[in-house]
Parts: sequence; C-alpha cells; structure tokens
Amino acid sequence: MTTDRDWSCNDPQKRIEWAAATTEALRVLEGKWKIIILCQLFAAKGPLRFSELERLIEGVNQKMLIQQLKQLEKDDIVRRTVYPQVPPKVIYELTETGFALGPSIAALIDWAEMKRQRTVPTPADCG
Repeated sequence: MTTDRDWSCNDPQKRIEWAAATTEALRVLEGKWKIIILCQLFAAKGPLRFSELERLIEGVNQKMLIQQLKQLEKDDIVRRTVYPQVPPKVIYELTETGFALGPSIAALIDWAEMKRQRTVPTPADCG
C-alpha cells in the first residue's frame, strides 16, 4: 500500500502515528544481518536453502543466521519451509510482506548512495 504523505499536515497526532510506524518498521529491520539476508533473497528472485544463504553472507555464523531468520519469520517477512527428507531440506523465501519491502529498501539504498556522494562542507573558520 503506497500513500502520498502530506508532510505539511498540521495534525500532531498524525505525525506521532507516522513516527511510531517508522519506529516499528526499523525494529523489524534492525540487526547486522537482516538487511543482508533480505538483499540476498531479493537478488535470488526465489527461495534459497539455508546453506546457500550461509555461503552468500560472508562473516555470519550459523547461530546468528538462524536467529535473524527466525525473527524475520516471526515478523512475516520470510517464510521457512522444511522438506521431510534426509538430510532435511530447508528453504527460505520472502513472503508477500517481505516483497513489499522492496521499494523501501531500494529507496534506502538510493538515499545511502546519495549521502555517500555528497561532500560534507567543513565549518567556516570563525576567527
């Protein structure tokens, strides 16, 4: 659901609601590995096995990857499917809610790249 925001809205309660919604969204995405996991799942354009995710995400250990995936699953961003075979096959894929994050993550990437390219002026000498 995309909504055009009226940032000049004079309703302070509405602005508080927007801030609360933003805080909740950032809570879902917080953590060193969640954004990296999501970027790998977006790039894959389909499900990935646990071992594939582990291989794609340099520096993550199994315990942390499992923890972050469980949190994303709890927040309905990622779906975990276990196939009863030996050895067990476990795949992870984005849910509809997870796919809906795509434009927001793309906007954050664009913002970060723009910020990185900007030169920060140094304060003028006051003397």
